[in-house]
Amino acid sequence: MTSPINPFIVAGAIPPQYFCDRTEDSNRIISRITNGHNIVLMAQRRMGKTGLIKHCFASPDISNRYNTFFIDILPTSSLREFVYLLGKEVIGKLLPTNKKIARSIGMMLKSLSGKFGFDPYTGLPTFNLELADIRNPEHTLEEIFNCLRESTTPCIVAIDEFQQIARYPESNIEALLRSHIQGISNCNFIFSGSERSILDEMFVNSARPFYNSTDILELKSIPLPTYTSFAMRLFNERDKSVSEDAIAFVYNLFNGNTYLLQRIFNQAFAMTPDNSVCERETCMAAIDVIIEESTFRFQQTLSTLPGKQKPLLYAIAAEKTATAITSGAFVRRHDLNSPSSVQSALKGLTDKGLVTSHNGTYFLSDPFFGIWINRTFGQE
Repeated sequence: MTSPINPFIVAGAIPPQYFCDRTEDSNRIISRITNGHNIVLMAQRRMGKTGLIKHCFASPDISNRYNTFFIDILPTSSLREFVYLLGKEVIGKLLPTNKKIARSIGMMLKSLSGKFGFDPYTGLPTFNLELADIRNPEHTLEEIFNCLRESTTPCIVAIDEFQQIARYPESNIEALLRSHIQGISNCNFIFSGSERSILDEMFVNSARPFYNSTDILELKSIPLPTYTSFAMRLFNERDKSVSEDAIAFVYNLFNGNTYLLQRIFNQAFAMTPDNSVCERETCMAAIDVIIEESTFRFQQTLSTLPGKQKPLLYAIAAEKTATAITSGAFVRRHDLNSPSSVQSALKGLTDKGLVTSHNGTYFLSDPFFGIWINRTFGQE
């Protein structure tokens, strides 16, 4: 494989030599899933859940023995959209495996039979699914699970941002999925998500369908010494270097958020000449570049927010990590209307994915957005 020009990879698959640590986390996931467990993987957004799951999928223990499927359901808002993504991923990957499975799938997916065909040049089966084709989501979901059962190779299905199903208008989603998952023996599941309060309610509350059905793992920040060694190695391998002070500055500024570290050092690496040292000033300039490139997106986001949500967003950005946001003290400190209006605005911001909570603390999901708000509105 050709080595990337920039070793701080921020998109696509990450080769093992450019993947930072997570050895213990990887081993735990691989061990649990290959021994028949279902897993909930919790972490703050952009902590590296997706990269970790795909890293595990690429390991020989999984890649040589399992069919793997991955869907990110954060953009979905209904069972129909969920079924569309799942069907496209599962059927799209199972079809080419062999003709016997292709025939079985064609027979089982009666609700989507019109979407199958054969490539006139290769003779391989094709599957062209559109959202409009999902007319009876519950029925099609059952057919998809039947296709998974038909696989002669065991399967692993990873569903990212799984807490999103709690926002679907349909009321029976958890029970429906749980019944299908209980009835399949050759498939295990990884449910990952970034909103711990919702996931806790789904998997820890004894009154909910998924109660006591999974192992729960929490993904934490990579320790600073580990990331320091990793970053220094990647710089050194390209005839550059980076100071420990620069690494610690970025790490502490963004609380060890894996994706943000990669994003900043990707930019800082590009800005560091050969045979030179990346210092704190380089990292600060890299952050400025990233924020400048995101300005239009930030402006567009603000322009779509209702008036009551903006003041709360500004208040949380000003405090960086906000607690007791419905208290009288917080409301007065930021000149907000009332605790009830804060509660309403908070729901809107969390539903849009702009604000995230962890153990009663609220913060902007995109820290760059927070920095931009504070700079733009004179709060820095």
